[in-house]
Amino acid sequence: MRHQRKSPASLILGILLLFTVGGIVYLYNSSLFERIPPTITVEKEVDWNLKEPITVHIKDNRGIRFVRAILSDGEKEAVLESREIKVPEESLDLNITFPKTGFGANKKVFELRVEAVDASKWNFFEGNRAEAKSIIKVDTKRPELSIIGNSYKIMKGGAASVIFRAQDDSMKALYIETNFGKKFYPTPFYKDGYYISLVAWPSRVENFSASIVAIDKAGNISKSHISYFLQDKKYKTSTIALQDKFLDGKIADLTAEVSPENNGLERLKKFKYINEDLRISNEDKILKVTSNVPTQMMSDFIVKTFYPLRNGKVVASFGDHRYYEYEKVPVSESYHLGLDLASNAQAGMQTSNDGVVVFAKENGIYGNNIIISHGLGVYSLYGHCSSYLVKEGDSVKAGDVIAKTGMTGLALGDHLHFGMYVQGVDVRPEEWMDESWLKDNIFSIINAAKKIIDR
Repeated sequence: MRHQRKSPASLILGILLLFTVGGIVYLYNSSLFERIPPTITVEKEVDWNLKEPITVHIKDNRGIRFVRAILSDGEKEAVLESREIKVPEESLDLNITFPKTGFGANKKVFELRVEAVDASKWNFFEGNRAEAKSIIKVDTKRPELSIIGNSYKIMKGGAASVIFRAQDDSMKALYIETNFGKKFYPTPFYKDGYYISLVAWPSRVENFSASIVAIDKAGNISKSHISYFLQDKKYKTSTIALQDKFLDGKIADLTAEVSPENNGLERLKKFKYINEDLRISNEDKILKVTSNVPTQMMSDFIVKTFYPLRNGKVVASFGDHRYYEYEKVPVSESYHLGLDLASNAQAGMQTSNDGVVVFAKENGIYGNNIIISHGLGVYSLYGHCSSYLVKEGDSVKAGDVIAKTGMTGLALGDHLHFGMYVQGVDVRPEEWMDESWLKDNIFSIINAAKKIIDR
């Protein structure tokens, strides 16, 4: 049987059909007909104080050719923006502002609807369409803020207290800002809406001011300055001549112990490393540990005076500014952030108040180092321990012996380096060893505030 040969017309028709199908497949898969709708970025819920516009981000690879934003109060709608874009843009921002007419004047909650269409030829040349909705809560009222009581004065290098009321249904941030950049965070106190905090004035900062700041989710801000009488204090400065015996002994040994890779440094560079780089690293660890503030409500804060070492004699003061020289040439400097107390070798050091051990490990110049949290952002620190009698996570009671004095770290003789910290700031231990100071600056403020709150 003979096969019938295809006519030239059939062959041409087949080729045309093949090209047509291929062209359709090509166009279907080309970027001109991409099927990905625009991306509209706007928060699902927005608290708005009407001062700053709401920014809506829109993106599309093929370009955006139409956008529209509509605000609805549940009854009426207002078109805030409707725009045809002649030259499609891959990304654009809509800055939404509230209508200047009386639209929704008595309403507090609105719905924002944003529409966008891209420049794709998909959907019969209509393009891909996207829509996003956001609930807008209009809030132009600032948080309520009032100070209930605070310490009368604060000493340079010392601490003070403040108790205040802060109220807002959508509070976002609450803190105490200072002139030197440090923020102190309050703890809920006694009843809902009331807070307590300690603040500290670093001994290296010349002046001090503090204000409570309350910010709600809409961006409304309230501020209240805390009035403290500022009591200046001059701290000791001293010049210490470095001796070869010290550099080739303690400094060389400590370098070998904590940073063997620096053993090859010459003696003065080793000292600068220990006194500057290592010191900063060690103090950063202390800062991190002592910056935590409790967030559970507290109804009181009671501590006894701190006496960590029986019959301990002060051999170095808090706040000392030390300048180091070698052969009368300035080499380095440092600040002493605690009290050095000495009695007998291997003397037992004890905590004077209940607390939780939050740090118990080797810490460079501080040697074997223990830090205890006592609540309200208050921490006590014990350095140069020869041994630990507690571990991290332990709860300790007033009077517990936690370690023995020693010479670990940057210590030339057996002693205790005792420090007190308030939210990461080193403060004068002498205040926390003074019963009158505790009463005047903390206990009496708390008692008086409770009476006012209970009225």
